[in-house]
Amino acid sequence: MIRPSLGLPADIASAGRRRIGRRVALVAGVVGAGFGGLYLVGLGVGGDIPSGTRVSGVDLGGLSNSQARDRLDSSLGGAWSEPVQVRLGDSDGTVRVSGISLDTEETVARAAQAGSDPFTVIGRLFANGDREVEPVIRVDEAKARASLAEEAKSYDRKAREGAVTFKAGEAVLARPVMGRSLDVDGAVEKLASEIPGQGTEPVRLPVRTTEPRVDAAEVERAMKEFATPAMSAPVTLTVGGQRIEIGPATLGKHLTMKRDADNSLAPALDGKGLLAEPTVAGQLALALDEPVDAELNLDGGRVTVASDGKAGQEVTSAALRKAVLPLLAESGAARTGAVGVEEIEPRLTRDNAGRLGIKEQMSTFTVDFEPDAYRVTNIGRAAELINGSVVLPDETWSFNRTVGERTEANGFVEGVIINNDRFEKAAGGGVSAVATTVFNALFFAGVKPVEYGAHSFYIERYPEGREATVAWGSLDLKFRNDSGNAIYIDARATDTSVTITFLGTKKYDQVEAVKGPRTLVKQPATREGASGDKCVPQTPLEGFNVAVDRIFKDGGRAVKTENFETRYDPRDEVTCD
Repeated sequence: MIRPSLGLPADIASAGRRRIGRRVALVAGVVGAGFGGLYLVGLGVGGDIPSGTRVSGVDLGGLSNSQARDRLDSSLGGAWSEPVQVRLGDSDGTVRVSGISLDTEETVARAAQAGSDPFTVIGRLFANGDREVEPVIRVDEAKARASLAEEAKSYDRKAREGAVTFKAGEAVLARPVMGRSLDVDGAVEKLASEIPGQGTEPVRLPVRTTEPRVDAAEVERAMKEFATPAMSAPVTLTVGGQRIEIGPATLGKHLTMKRDADNSLAPALDGKGLLAEPTVAGQLALALDEPVDAELNLDGGRVTVASDGKAGQEVTSAALRKAVLPLLAESGAARTGAVGVEEIEPRLTRDNAGRLGIKEQMSTFTVDFEPDAYRVTNIGRAAELINGSVVLPDETWSFNRTVGERTEANGFVEGVIINNDRFEKAAGGGVSAVATTVFNALFFAGVKPVEYGAHSFYIERYPEGREATVAWGSLDLKFRNDSGNAIYIDARATDTSVTITFLGTKKYDQVEAVKGPRTLVKQPATREGASGDKCVPQTPLEGFNVAVDRIFKDGGRAVKTENFETRYDPRDEVTCD
């Protein structure tokens, strides 16, 4: 490209260009020398850290790297080593944090690196403002999260729903409480983003809140509209021409208010529990007739019906709940209503005795006893309560459930029992004779014993290894009817004996007992009995082990054998003053 010469001769123009080039080079050299000089001057001002450099308010300007590290360590290094002042929601407190610390080495290096930049070095010759350097914070997330999670245990709380409960016949209001929990991950980030103690305010840590679904307004409504009226007075039911009264204390034991789909409190009544209450069950028993099973007899080895059964009535738990619940919110005469009654047939009738498989004698056993007034009464009462029991296939029969507690109210009197390996006087003495008779009847009927226990020492009138005792609340006699058909228990007592007969269908042709010899014989000791009129003297008898085999036979051939082992303690001689 040809540039215009502006009308100058060529040699003059060339010379001019050379002079201009020399001037440009001279100026550039002067400028470069000046910048380098300023940079060198700037480097000579202060130490490793530029003047005015601050880290979270700590002035490091003019310090060497080691001096800056020492100052940071003394000023900020312990920021997380002491409890940190924090704000959690609306409350202030402290937390201890592990795993978060100031990296003084890297922070000083960052400040010093900024101080070596040429423009920064020259700029600090002309500027007098402060320069903030962000601190470098080390975070061991696992440790920090673990320590904050531990701290959260004392802060966190679950939301508590507003509720209404019933206690001792009174409605009790429980106000709702908002739930709260520390956001551990968010708290780690918050503490790692600022140095605690540098501001006037505590570090605000993030928290989560959970609102209860049943609020205070709903609790107050439930109290006013239902709970308070429900406990204001008894409710009265009419059944069988009689009135049954149920008081607030009894009602409250089985009454609850539960949250429904709309987060409202709705009343719920446990009809089954209320029906089992002694005060309710007792009143219903007087107002209703129990079903009566047919009575059976043996006529020449064949079962016959001696008297037919009789239908009874019952109030179901559903009917009781349906009758009571609407009355609870009412007042005055409106708290009275009728309860529905259902007719129930007896389990054993003239028509179904044959279908249930009760057609022959399976076993019978008799235990004789010395006549004594308490024995006659207690054994007779237990036999009366057992007589007529019907045990359906696969059902479990219980002596304690059938006979009930041996109390005066249940028809029993004080007699002699065995307690702590000695004779004592207590209500129900002599009933073990009935338990032993039942055990032998089930033994020879071939059905399965579920729970049983022998006397602690041997009593001579019972067969060795084939006897049982019972104790209310601790030891029962139970068997499961695995015969495949129903069993009818016939129980009869005289002044000197008790007989238990099982009627049903034999599962085996014959059941035999074979007793082994006494082993591990131990001699008795002699000791004094307890003082007072409850002491009963006893004669000594050795203790021993004995085994009894139950052999099941069909067609005269043994098809199965079961072993029963019993250990009897020595019966010490006891004397009474």
